[in-house]
Formats: sequence, structure tokens, C-alpha cells
Amino acid sequence: MKKILLIEDNDDIRDNTAEILELSNYEVIVAENGKVGVAKAIEHEPDLIICDIMMPEIGGYELLRLLKQNSTTANIPFIFASASVERKEIQVGKDLGANGYLCKPFSQEELVKELERWLGK
Repeated sequence: MKKILLIEDNDDIRDNTAEILELSNYEVIVAENGKVGVAKAIEHEPDLIICDIMMPEIGGYELLRLLKQNSTTANIPFIFASASVERKEIQVGKDLGANGYLCKPFSQEELVKELERWLGK
């Protein structure tokens, strides 16, 4: 079973997305902010990370920078999930090394399709 780290500060979005992932047969680890997310990424070494951009403690961009600098987490596929669809934000994420970008709100189908793209299912 593939392991997904979901880093999202909104309780409802985090709970709903985690439920979708679990129903799609993924093991889900959740983090409520970027600081916790970095620690859980290092501890659990997930197969893929889904991360919000605007969060307390450590934002998504800084979180991705930190993970790319760590040999344990540098090669984990990373997908941003954000309500913002501005091209410059998407480009910043790509420049930092993000593999994908989901625009909130996203459907179950969009989420699963993006995961399968990077996990090879």
C-alpha cells in the first residue's frame, strides 16, 4: 500500500482529502502545518506528498525547499494543492521542484488521477 503524506492546515479539507485517499487504498499520514509536515516526511518517508501552499509555521514553498535539501526526502514526488490558480504561483512551485499542482476544490477523480500519474498505478 502506497503511503501519502497530506499537509493541510484546514481541518475540513484535510479530513475530506484523507478520507478520499483512504477509500482509494492509500495509507495516509496527515500534518496540520508545514513544521509538522517536514518532521513527518523525514520520519515516515512517504511515497508522495500533497501540500497546501499557504499555511502557518512553514509555508508550502519553504517546506518544499527544506525537503529538497534533505537526502531522505529530496526525491519524494510532491504535489501542491491550492485554491490559487495564478500562473506565477504554479511556476514558482515548478521552479522549486514540485511534480504537480491541484487546484482546490478538486474532485476525487482529479486527485486519484494525479496520484496515479506519479505513483505509476
